[in-house]
Amino acid sequence: MASTDKKKVRGAGGKRLAMRERLWPELDEEQLWLRKDRVGFTTIPRTMSLIGRIMDQLSGKGFPLFGTYLALWGRVYDEAFVEIRNEREVAFEAGFSGPRGEVTWRGRMRRLQELGFIDIRAGLASEVQYILIWNPILVIANKYASENIKIDVAYNALMARLIDVGATDLDYEL
Repeated sequence: MASTDKKKVRGAGGKRLAMRERLWPELDEEQLWLRKDRVGFTTIPRTMSLIGRIMDQLSGKGFPLFGTYLALWGRVYDEAFVEIRNEREVAFEAGFSGPRGEVTWRGRMRRLQELGFIDIRAGLASEVQYILIWNPILVIANKYASENIKIDVAYNALMARLIDVGATDLDYEL
């Protein structure tokens, strides 16, 4: 019998743990990547997949941005700031390699900046060395409002998910 069978389960985390133990009673937790026990994690919005979908949609056909943005997010810390020391490495992580990999990556970075998701500053190593990552939820909400973009299914799905997860990013007047 699992350890939670005899205990009173409290809170959402406890309920999920109890269900996991019922479904996988033989589970070896060493095989899981548990955030509190491992290093190499960053915080990611629960809405990230929807943010990526809208980002790609705003960028236009043939210019997907989400892979580039996700590679940046994997390098960001709590300051919302990233320093790129090796463009080739980050371009590869974003899905771009070969002779034009870095050029393509820089183009996607510029598009992310044009859309307002990031800001870029040059450094000694590169013209795209320092990156500030803006709150993507605010960027999307402001873009839809200020540019009169028609509210669509993706935007409604994002808003519904924000409410579902209790996000307060938009608890202000646009």
